[in-house]
Amino acid sequence: MATLDSLKRALRQTAKTTASSPKQPLSDTQYGVGFDILVQDSGCMAYQDFIIPQLSQLLSPLFISRTHISALEIGPGPKSILGHLPAHLRRKVKRYTAFEPNGLFATRLEEWLCPTSEMKSPLPCLDGPPDIHRVPFVLKDTIVNGNNTGDDEDEYDIILFCHSMYGMKPKHRFIERALELLVERPQGGMVAVFHRDGALHLDGLVCHRTASFPSGVVRVADDDEVLDCFAPFIAGFIIQDVDVDEAIRIEWRKVCRALGRREEAHPDHLFFSSPEVMAAFTQHATTLPELTAQVPLGKDQAVKNREARLYRPASMIRPTEVRHVQQCVRWALKHGVGLTVIGGGHSGHCLRPNVVSVDMGAFDKVHILTAGDDGGDAGSDSGSDSSSFVVAEAGCKTGDIVRKAMAAGVTVPLGARPSVGAGLWLQGGIGHLARLHGLACDAIVGVVMVSVETGQVLCVGHVPSQHRPADAVRPANEPDLLWAIKGAGTNFGIVVSATFKAYTAPTYLTRNWVFPLSDNLEARLRLSDFDKLVARKLLRNCSADAYLYWDAGRLHLGVTIIESSTSRSTFETFTPTPVGATLGPEDAFKAVDAVGLFETEMYVSGMHGGHGGGKTSSFKRCLFLKSIGEANVVDRLVVAVKTRPSPLCYLHLLQGGGAVGDVAADATAFGCRDWEFACVITGVWDRAQDGTEAARSAVRWVYKVAEELLSLSSGAYGADLGPDPRDATLAAKAFGPNRPRLARLKYSLDPRNVLAYACPLPKALMEQKVVILVTGESCAGKDYCANVWVSVFPKCTHKRLTARTVSISDATKREYAATTGADLDRLLEDRAYKEQHRPALTRFFQEQVRQQPRLPEQHFLDAVYGAVDVDVLLITGMRDEAPVAALSHLVPDTKLLEVHVQASKQTRQTRRGCHGSDDNGNNKDSSNNRSNLTALDYRPSLAFANDTAGNEAAERFAEQHLLPFFHEDLQRLANMVRPIPNFPRPDIEFRHVLGISQQPGGLALCTSLLETHFIGDWAKVDAVACCEIGGFVYASALASQVDVPLVLIREAGKLPPPTVSVIKPPSHISSLASNSTKEKRIEMERDVVPRGASVVVVDDVLSTGETLCAVLQLLCKAGISAEDISIMAVAEFPVHRGRELLHRRGFGRINIQSLLVFGGA
Repeated sequence: MATLDSLKRALRQTAKTTASSPKQPLSDTQYGVGFDILVQDSGCMAYQDFIIPQLSQLLSPLFISRTHISALEIGPGPKSILGHLPAHLRRKVKRYTAFEPNGLFATRLEEWLCPTSEMKSPLPCLDGPPDIHRVPFVLKDTIVNGNNTGDDEDEYDIILFCHSMYGMKPKHRFIERALELLVERPQGGMVAVFHRDGALHLDGLVCHRTASFPSGVVRVADDDEVLDCFAPFIAGFIIQDVDVDEAIRIEWRKVCRALGRREEAHPDHLFFSSPEVMAAFTQHATTLPELTAQVPLGKDQAVKNREARLYRPASMIRPTEVRHVQQCVRWALKHGVGLTVIGGGHSGHCLRPNVVSVDMGAFDKVHILTAGDDGGDAGSDSGSDSSSFVVAEAGCKTGDIVRKAMAAGVTVPLGARPSVGAGLWLQGGIGHLARLHGLACDAIVGVVMVSVETGQVLCVGHVPSQHRPADAVRPANEPDLLWAIKGAGTNFGIVVSATFKAYTAPTYLTRNWVFPLSDNLEARLRLSDFDKLVARKLLRNCSADAYLYWDAGRLHLGVTIIESSTSRSTFETFTPTPVGATLGPEDAFKAVDAVGLFETEMYVSGMHGGHGGGKTSSFKRCLFLKSIGEANVVDRLVVAVKTRPSPLCYLHLLQGGGAVGDVAADATAFGCRDWEFACVITGVWDRAQDGTEAARSAVRWVYKVAEELLSLSSGAYGADLGPDPRDATLAAKAFGPNRPRLARLKYSLDPRNVLAYACPLPKALMEQKVVILVTGESCAGKDYCANVWVSVFPKCTHKRLTARTVSISDATKREYAATTGADLDRLLEDRAYKEQHRPALTRFFQEQVRQQPRLPEQHFLDAVYGAVDVDVLLITGMRDEAPVAALSHLVPDTKLLEVHVQASKQTRQTRRGCHGSDDNGNNKDSSNNRSNLTALDYRPSLAFANDTAGNEAAERFAEQHLLPFFHEDLQRLANMVRPIPNFPRPDIEFRHVLGISQQPGGLALCTSLLETHFIGDWAKVDAVACCEIGGFVYASALASQVDVPLVLIREAGKLPPPTVSVIKPPSHISSLASNSTKEKRIEMERDVVPRGASVVVVDDVLSTGETLCAVLQLLCKAGISAEDISIMAVAEFPVHRGRELLHRRGFGRINIQSLLVFGGA
């Protein structure tokens, strides 16, 4: 599939060699027709999947910081890009200017922004009519209002180059001119460029942020008439002579059909690759000379990755001293730009367009320290019994370290390729000693690094004294930082050196087998035998690799078993092994040292004549598999190899288990521990084909295979992943349970996102965030209410709150529109049109969930992490049952509420514009003609009756029921909950909720908040119940305050008979402290509460829910209906999923409230 850029070159070359007649620019009509062909269908996907999300993310901080936004768009075409932004951003645009030289486009743009029909303007809050100039944007000063007054009217907060920069030469001058038009005060204005196909060469301008969409595709009908319009648009001209022009168009059709790709699903269309790039610039874009005057420059020879070398960085810096690295970081912090870091140069994202790259190649020393050489350490305990350490600087390659260490008789469990560098060690490092000694990152005991938060030199963990820079300091959060370095280390600072614990250097014996495979059945049998009868029976000093590849017209399975031994005599004579009975005689075996081991890799010396000759390029992604012998796994592996786009592509299966799995998933940032094989999907092509369709098709194949295997995997390897949007789904599985913690650490350790192009981590939630799920039946007015409530939060008297509303169903609507051809704009904005499609939308979503059961969770997280910059997020469009119980554990530091919007049947039908039954025939109305809560099998946090016209009732509801969640007394209470690390056992951070009562005014404050936050009526409550010490403290004070009886629930035998009792499992903290699973009975006095009474259960914490579940079972046994019980907890720990447990055990209808939410234990 050719790119549009290569198609343009081919079309122009054809015209040049075929005709000598003069060229003629396209008319506005001809250009418009070609443009419409380009952006329809697949072009729309670029907007939905790349342009709008990237622009929304980029502009949100700017728009939130200002009450009025002035915008300039250059070449917007018939519709403004800004007009597609989320509504809360569009409403901020008060002044709009555009340069659109195509007269037809300018007219359509004006009509779209100033509609005369009932449709609203996409920029509804403009202070005046849009100022649309029907001329090109030029480099002269007299451009904006036809004058050069230099007043504020000529300045803009945001300037967009909308559809590439065709015809603008030199491009950097046009961007510099746009930068001059940004407002000077307040700073923060931005110039953003969207460029389709081809690199942006901007001569030293530095991006604030850059992003790419390499999978963009343009689909064009394979029709003579369509191609006759499309080809001139791509070429940029027609031929003046009519006859010659007609002949050229016939040739151009042939070119399009020769270069376009056909797909079986769309046989009547041609497909062309159309990658998109976004580059954003601020007033700091021209500050590169300030840095290059201070630090040495480097060259791109340091980068091995051929794909990365296609990018042109703003500059490459090669520091030779630690202070040079500090200067790079301080410059980046000062000017709000990012950096990339080059270690081994194998990463596809070590170079980014118009971003400064820091080449660490000059830091290439390896130091071996034996017992007594490390000079002692005043810092953290390494936890190592090893008497030797290896200190490797960040520019060292694996081969350098292994050679130097081997000469001293030691080794480090690094990866299997000699030329990889620090990026591998810091993000995992899977080698042939992993089963014996663990991953490379597991061997790290300390690092020296430059903080990207402050520019300071940090000494983290165990670093021998002679290798600590004189000005290095210990960070306050040292344990967290060392934890993060061991598995996600490229995200948190620029590492200068790493200290590894060392092991005795072994000798290796390699044995190779190659099996030609006749069909899928033989592949299943061979891989199953290899998995179950060979790999799983090997000792830890052995590792088994398998290769699936195509050669000589058939599928092959290659097997290598590598055995390590520290005994010199072990391999002096060959001895048969038990695996020989399964695999048969070896094709080859060889005893080697650690250096020689690199050359024995089958992909280097045994496959396709050897890949080690340096004549190929490759692209890899890696997934972790529990079993490779299962039929569904084998079938997908075989299909992958059969559909490879080039003969050299292969799958490499590296054995794991052993010491890799001995480390707990949350003990280091590398959270994917439960796997037996790492499947490295390797796309390979001839190096002469770099940058061509052959390379692109190999990359697409890698991602397609990864997508097919993802659902069968237990995780993805983060070391390969970067800012490519295709990596996002893999990155979501890269760190196991550690993603939330990593997100929080990224937010605190790299707050300015200097290392924005490392393996993507989720965005951390801001503190004290509240997420409100707005639910209810169709046409109850959920979106309307959410928008009203959003307007109330900024009016909060004691603090300025930011709020936003998003629809979680928008993601489904976008995918539905892309699949069915429905009009996305109307699905998002036109209620009648949306209602018309509702049944089909529902079926579409249900089918998506059937194929991807975790899709609702992913949509929820995308919505939450997309709004980290606000205090309150309101989410509409939820379809989950009991969404707070189902989703709260995903955002454990967040207060998650559900407000269920109700409306009568008549009101809902009026809003829908009809008087019949619901679209889906699901009428849940009660006898009082209102959608009601009894139809639900759970109790939402709050309910709002939305039958009254106007905003007043909704605003009053927000003031009375939502704003109290932001009362300053809640923060005072939270500050009284002391965190206690390593209690009741190591690696647990205990929150001392009961300690509130031991602080001055703490008990009174907590009692007051429990009383005022109760959503029921205390006058109708008959008793307050509590269980054991945590409940007794708070419940007794509350019962006294509201003047209702206190019901004590105690351990069996401590209350006088007669009693009622049930079994209670141990509490969460008790089980952590003693590891005891012993159950005991709890009891209450019989008839202390009359049957049918209303009871509020009060406890200090809600964690696993087991204790509260036992209390509820006891109350029910005593004759209290679950409908008459409420729960109030002082603090909730959602990560333990207590609400979900209560819902699952039949207590979903009970109202549960908590004052505080914490993410830990």
